[in-house]
Amino acid sequence: MSEERLRIAIQKSGRLSDGCMELLKNCGLKISRGKDKLYGRVQEMPIDVLLLRDDDIAEFVADDACDIGIVGQNVFEEDLITQPREAPAEEVMTLGFARCRLMLAAPKDWAFNGAGMLEGKRIATSYPGLTKKWLEREGVSARVVMMKGSVEVAPRLTIADAICDIVSTGATLDANGLKPVATVFESEAVLIRNANPFSAARQAVFDALLKRIRGVMTSRDAKYVMMNAPRSAVPAITERLPGADAPTVLDLAGAPDKVAVHAVCRESVFWDTLEDLKALGASAILVLPIEKMMA
Repeated sequence: MSEERLRIAIQKSGRLSDGCMELLKNCGLKISRGKDKLYGRVQEMPIDVLLLRDDDIAEFVADDACDIGIVGQNVFEEDLITQPREAPAEEVMTLGFARCRLMLAAPKDWAFNGAGMLEGKRIATSYPGLTKKWLEREGVSARVVMMKGSVEVAPRLTIADAICDIVSTGATLDANGLKPVATVFESEAVLIRNANPFSAARQAVFDALLKRIRGVMTSRDAKYVMMNAPRSAVPAITERLPGADAPTVLDLAGAPDKVAVHAVCRESVFWDTLEDLKALGASAILVLPIEKMMA
């Protein structure tokens, strides 16, 4: 790989993969993949893409096989706890997708009344580091049983009394006679980077990519709102617009008492917001998605 190209690691398949591909696509990047589909090259910027197992991404970034990576925060934190390194990878920013929770789950017939119920119990998990850290924080002494996959069957097989696993809908827990009882860690996708300084060329590519990612994230929930309104109502309308800077106010031809108000709202615009604007005298209200935005 060229010294000039930035190397990014993303998940080859699974929960994070689609979100990573969508993020890069929204950044205006198209990936050309080789036949093995484990390596790709971005056409629009000097970036090489490695498609890896989620569990390997933090290690590849820390060991300088990749410059940056996108990984689940739960996987990254587990790696930091259980695989201490002299120069571990560093978290750059959260990315707002692939949200999930690492939760403690117990049999449905447990009348769970706090972490103290776990004293002396066995807890099966694929995340022993995060689980032990939570137990220590709660002041509980319990045995953590390491399992890779199908953790939810552990109580039924009498391997453990409870489990600690990733929960999205809870359907799998319910099917195995379990219920979530405590949140151990809340997670989402994060961008991580190697702790070593980049070359000037790679740093320039990284900075440019970071600007695009931030632009995508800023525009994700942002809306462009336009309306006509009485000039006297502009202060009240400005106050009601969610997450908006000072709006653009334009005169309307032939209507000296009315203006056009344009604003970028960086928070969600709900129907009750439109109803409130209407009550303040606004009319012809339009709410449009923003495809791209850069501060």
